[in-house]
Amino acid sequence: MAEFLRLALPFRSTGRETHHPILAVCAVLLGPFMVGFHSRLFGIGLVDLRGAFGLSVDEGAWLSTLATAPQIVLAPAVAWLAAAFGIRRVMVVPALIYAIVSLLIPFTRDFSELAILHVLHGTLLGIFVPATLMIIFRNLPVKWWTTAIAIYAFRGAFTANSGTALLDFYVQHFGWQYLYWQDVALAPLLAFLAYNGAPRENVNLDLVRRADWGGMLFLGTGMALLFVAIDQGNRLDWFESGLIVSAFVGGLVLVVAFLVNEMVVAHPWASFGAIGARNVILLLSIALLYLMSSLSNSTLIPNYLTTVAQLRPEQIGATLLNWVCVPLILMTPIAVWAMHRTDGRFVLFTGLCCFAAAALIGTGLSPDWNGDSFRTMCALQGAGHILTFLPIIILTVANGDPKKAIAVAAYIQVIRLLGTQTAQALITTYLRKGEQFHSYLTGLNLERGSEASVSALSALAHKMAGAGQAMSQSRATAVLAQQVQKQANVLSFIDAFWLTFFCAVGGLVILAFVTKAPKGPLSA
Repeated sequence: MAEFLRLALPFRSTGRETHHPILAVCAVLLGPFMVGFHSRLFGIGLVDLRGAFGLSVDEGAWLSTLATAPQIVLAPAVAWLAAAFGIRRVMVVPALIYAIVSLLIPFTRDFSELAILHVLHGTLLGIFVPATLMIIFRNLPVKWWTTAIAIYAFRGAFTANSGTALLDFYVQHFGWQYLYWQDVALAPLLAFLAYNGAPRENVNLDLVRRADWGGMLFLGTGMALLFVAIDQGNRLDWFESGLIVSAFVGGLVLVVAFLVNEMVVAHPWASFGAIGARNVILLLSIALLYLMSSLSNSTLIPNYLTTVAQLRPEQIGATLLNWVCVPLILMTPIAVWAMHRTDGRFVLFTGLCCFAAAALIGTGLSPDWNGDSFRTMCALQGAGHILTFLPIIILTVANGDPKKAIAVAAYIQVIRLLGTQTAQALITTYLRKGEQFHSYLTGLNLERGSEASVSALSALAHKMAGAGQAMSQSRATAVLAQQVQKQANVLSFIDAFWLTFFCAVGGLVILAFVTKAPKGPLSA
């Protein structure tokens, strides 16, 4: 099966298998780390960047979008580019250009120039993650595949949870510039690892002549427009904004054009039938539910500790680093061991159960919770990440048609980028609407003068009596309003934890219909 996979893949190398697999594995870890770190950067470090660049709130939000959306333009096509031009050509030069762009960004203050540099920065970042999967399957011995995929899966959760602590460390001790300048050293190292870890390959002229440039253009730009609409949707109140409507409509039109193109061209690049296998469809559906359930870790806990517990970034970072990253590190070799010796569906089942259990604990949230209250949840989530993401990737590849590997890789990247952002936007909107809903219901009780609210207001006014009758009453009202908002936030987070719980359970239900993968190098 391993040899069949190598021969059937349309990106068969004309070179040799690398004699330096450890360098290729390091490249597999380093490239995705850079991507994961910068994805986290605009999630939690945007305030620092706005202050450093002197940007308004709107400019900061658009800078985040412009730095991320371009990733999806090239990411689906990277597998094909690696097949046609070779890993070295796809990764080495872009990595060096990326280092130069990272060096220049901190010196720039004009917003237009910042926007252009971040678009280029994001476009180049979109190459690194999908290229690492090609390194695994084309250039590593079969015995390394599961381990290398585990490293690939590990980096996503690790960077998401260590990124808070790392960002704060840079800002506090070195300066915000090093949020970019770390890549001035890492990107050339990535280029070195890719150059020496991948074999020399000739350009596949036959593949280039049959290139489906239209399909790549339609899908990449269409998904990028949808990404912009989703990323800005919560801020601009979704379909109340003409910009969001235009981006959605334009993106959907281009995606439809892509689907039509794939049906009529002689050599489709990413035929939709590539993911038509029953198990592949089910596993990709589980992947989407995993993205939603994992937000209980990457979004809900940090946001709660920031908005309700009022913790500083270094305090939040310490909690996530100690209680998510450490279990993640410990469980990764165990997950690799289990994938070699048992059916991956059992590993996936265990991972989804971890997320369901963690979310269920989160539904018991109260305003008194602090970082230490989330220890058990974080440990379950750390284990759940690797026990879920690793088998999803391996089982999807194992159940796919090797002849359509490039097309499957394209759709995996779409789900990775657009699926993640959609899940993030949905949970953000859910929290915002939930807080408004619970504030309204609680406010009704206050307006009606319920016994509890009158008693609380009187007690607060009594404590502040020294400020005078009128002042004590207004201060008591303000404090009570703050408590109402805090309680509304807590209730909205509880609702969100229930949502992630049901997503994990939904994944378990779908998993029950996934059949055993064909026997091969990635399945027992």
